[in-house]
Amino acid sequence: MIFGAITNSWRLQLESEELIDLVGQAEAKGARHIELRQTCLGACESGQGDDWRPSLDGLDAVVKAYPGLTFDLAMAWPCLTREIAPQSEGWQAALAGAILVGGGSPQLRIVDPSAFDSAWQSPADIPEAAWGLAGLATEAARQGVTLSMENSGQPIGSMAMLVEAVRERMPAESRHYLGLCPDPTNQLRRFPHSEPLKDLDALPPDMLKIVHFKQMRGGDAIPEVDDGDLDCREMRDILAAKGYTGAAIMEIPPHPNVFANLEASFAYLRR
Repeated sequence: MIFGAITNSWRLQLESEELIDLVGQAEAKGARHIELRQTCLGACESGQGDDWRPSLDGLDAVVKAYPGLTFDLAMAWPCLTREIAPQSEGWQAALAGAILVGGGSPQLRIVDPSAFDSAWQSPADIPEAAWGLAGLATEAARQGVTLSMENSGQPIGSMAMLVEAVRERMPAESRHYLGLCPDPTNQLRRFPHSEPLKDLDALPPDMLKIVHFKQMRGGDAIPEVDDGDLDCREMRDILAAKGYTGAAIMEIPPHPNVFANLEASFAYLRR
């Protein structure tokens, strides 16, 4: 696994420091991958919502400054509740950003922020608009971009069911470009009586595109990955047993000492 950081952990620091410098601080603490999250890119983005656009020149400068790091682009996109044309300007701009920062393995992580009343139990529970994801993923695959899906309101198993069903609507040669970004702690927060690590273990290896580590105690977020409600070392071992070699992102909360917390999270998982 490639341990990494995410820029939404740096909300406090972005108020006074440039993204390019913060990436350097994360690298100095041991990060080898950076997830560039929409709304937390400083001068490397503009607009909001449908009008959000990555600044390709700005992101290009960041990536070129750190040739020893890998990067992916992440954004909020309501693709489970609203149909979006694959050729729309916003989608094409996001793919262009992912290609620019991703080098030989570009990846766009999509988190749909929509809330749902309950977990999906069968494909019939999935909103009709979500089937438009097949067109978005096919267009991403055409450009060589892997698409990893996340929704914090749905358990890992329900999201896996979605990906399996959407893959059936895609050309066979494109299906492996669509997968998941599982976050077991999110599931445990939303469904406290569930077993997210069992759901993670049940995932086919080809569905794992990127993963997030975070921790809470008593249902409250803590500032680093450590002992808590979820056994993060067991999560690490499950991923290793599956042969997962992709990015493992420490999605730790914003904090004045966020880089010390990042370094402590890496150390915890290496022990």
